[in-house]
Amino acid sequence: MPETKVVLLEQDDLMHPNTGESNFNESAYYNFYDRTQRFGGFIRLGNRANEGYAEMTACIYLPDGTVGFMFQRPEITNNDAHNAGGAKFEVIKPFEHHRVSYHGKLCVLKNPLEMADPAKAFKTNPYSKAALEIDYVATSPGWGGELREKSGDQWISPKPSGDPEAQFAKGHLEQLGHATGKLLLSTDGNEREFKIDALGLRDHSWGPRYWQAPKFYRWLTMNFDQDLGAMATITVNRDGSERPGGFIARKGKPFLNIVKVDVQTEFTGDQQLHDKIKATCQTSDGGAPTVITGTVLSMIPLRNRRAGIVTRIAEGMTEWNWDGKIGYGLSEYLDHFEE
Repeated sequence: MPETKVVLLEQDDLMHPNTGESNFNESAYYNFYDRTQRFGGFIRLGNRANEGYAEMTACIYLPDGTVGFMFQRPEITNNDAHNAGGAKFEVIKPFEHHRVSYHGKLCVLKNPLEMADPAKAFKTNPYSKAALEIDYVATSPGWGGELREKSGDQWISPKPSGDPEAQFAKGHLEQLGHATGKLLLSTDGNEREFKIDALGLRDHSWGPRYWQAPKFYRWLTMNFDQDLGAMATITVNRDGSERPGGFIARKGKPFLNIVKVDVQTEFTGDQQLHDKIKATCQTSDGGAPTVITGTVLSMIPLRNRRAGIVTRIAEGMTEWNWDGKIGYGLSEYLDHFEE
């Protein structure tokens, strides 16, 4: 049997071959938070070329508590680039420098929880024109990769196997970064400009994906400063098995992999959305568990439907506390509900 292990290649920061599954997906995502202005957001493009469209999501958490949001399914015919629905992602230098932009509309929600019913929310709230331009520069190495086989002196992707409908991603990478740029919002001739100097995390995944594949997951991203960040996640599969993971990144030191994650949550409101979080993470060095607490600053519930299942992806901009050190990032909770 050939040697196999999770390997991250420089080419993984570029587009991957379309392996032909009907639900093949290649997505890239960038989040950021400017703690000085109390302002941040995320933007995502997921190419589903074999289904003929991309999923484009842009979400901006504004300082006054309102949230600007847009979701589209623009038509695409190939997986050559992330460039659809007004969003464009360019890799200037793999794992070092990306350029991110969005030119389009945002629905501006004074009450972001209204997005639980997107048809109504999009009809009853005002819109702004948005121009987002960001340079995203790495503050840590990339983390993750794909399970690959050794062939000679190269690592190659094995042939696709398993039920693609039960898969969530064949390969996946994450990286901490520093975002600089600006956002221009224009509403009825009134313009607001935000200069961006923010920390964040990006991810990139490829392979078959349905949002309904896992039973649920929790994904927590954290930036404390340019020298310290983390990601902790736990996915519970349909068979009840758990997949914990993540990392702690300190400048100048190797990643500490997270091998066990316990997430305790206080939920709030009629929609029972996450509000207070306690994440206990055991790292691969066998040291004492790391305990990080979080408080959601701003929340928007997003929705995906398939085969009679309503999937809620709750996106909370979160303030983190690690032994008195304050950080920021996204807490993303995926859960399913019957129609």
